[in-house]
Amino acid sequence: MATMTDCELCRADGGDVVLRTAELRVVLVDEPGYPGFARVIWNAHVREMTDLAPPQIARLMGAVFAVEDALRAVLKPLKVNLASLGNMTPHVHWHAIPRFADDPHYPKPIWAGRQREPDPAVLAARRALLSALAAEIEQRVIRDP
Repeated sequence: MATMTDCELCRADGGDVVLRTAELRVVLVDEPGYPGFARVIWNAHVREMTDLAPPQIARLMGAVFAVEDALRAVLKPLKVNLASLGNMTPHVHWHAIPRFADDPHYPKPIWAGRQREPDPAVLAARRALLSALAAEIEQRVIRDP
């Protein structure tokens, strides 16, 4: 069982911080081929969603849905994948991944084998929207009470 001293998400931010509150943080992940890949991470070290009290779950999921909404508004993906796995890092966090028909793995999960190489110009255009995405996330995520 991971402890705060050996937990990757307790030791480090887990990406470039867009927003931090007392309870959670939203980060953008530098994942090649996936500009806009975001994580919503609960700050306290908990392993499972049900380790949180119902109001905390509501705030966490509110942030996840706000990030999805911001991704849709700014990047206009074909689909947004939401995932909470935690097998490798047993700390409550959600992945919000914008998916496009031309992304490296579509329609398979991003952890599956590559289907194609992405167009560098398309990736650059998507990366150019990341500051607008960060601003949109900051605007949409409700702050801690």
